[in-house]
Amino acid sequence: MLAGDVDTGKSVLRKYINGTVGFVKLGEDLGRSPKTLMRMFSPSGNPQAKNLFEIVAHLQKLEGTVLEVVARTAA
Repeated sequence: MLAGDVDTGKSVLRKYINGTVGFVKLGEDLGRSPKTLMRMFSPSGNPQAKNLFEIVAHLQKLEGTVLEVVARTAA
C-alpha cells in the first residue's frame, strides 16, 4: 500500500481481518457497520486515510504487534 499498490494492500487487509478478528467483531469494536468496513476493503472501495489508520491501529492493539515503516535508499 505504501508503495502505491492500494488494491493489493486492501486485499491483504481484508484477508487479514477475515482470518483474525472478523468484520463483525471489528465493527463492534469500532462502532461501525461490518458491511461498511467490508465495502472499504472491496476492490471498488476507497477508505479514507483516517479510517484506514484507525483500523490498522486497532488491529495492532488487538494482535500486540507494531507495523513500522523504514526508509531505504534505492540501490
